[in-house]
Amino acid sequence: MNKILGVMVVCLLSACASQTTQPISDIEDRSLGVRGGEGARNGMGTDGFGLSPLQDPNNILSRRSVYFDFDSFSVKSEYRDLVLAHAAYLRGNANAQVLLQGNTDDRGSREYNLALGQRRADSVRNIMLLAGAREQQIEAVSLGEEKPRALGRDEASWAENRRTDILYQGEY
Repeated sequence: MNKILGVMVVCLLSACASQTTQPISDIEDRSLGVRGGEGARNGMGTDGFGLSPLQDPNNILSRRSVYFDFDSFSVKSEYRDLVLAHAAYLRGNANAQVLLQGNTDDRGSREYNLALGQRRADSVRNIMLLAGAREQQIEAVSLGEEKPRALGRDEASWAENRRTDILYQGEY
């Protein structure tokens, strides 16, 4: 009897050991090049309720601004996944097009801010191109200081204005 019970325990344990599961957050969706946690909502098209991933507030694609440090056009590491997700969306949707609008705060001359805004838009564009988006899908322009999101004269307002906005065709 003990021998039969021992064999059953070994069989049960070996069956449990072979049934490993992988958490959703560690699954990679290669169709868009973004990591899970949001499941099928990272896919192209719409979710089960007709909501576009570009409009779904639970999807990274609904985030459309990349923020920069003062006098910088380097994309911060915290925004890399956002830019890569948009690049993957463009890769998977050949007809999609984006306009990247580089913005600055109002410190500096108009000419300097236009040049810095262009460098910010171009840095986002370059990452998207390296990630597989096609050149004809992306236009990068500078608005300089002309389209502020915040009107204050403090660091919080200036930080809000140092950005590149990602706009899809039909949104501009």
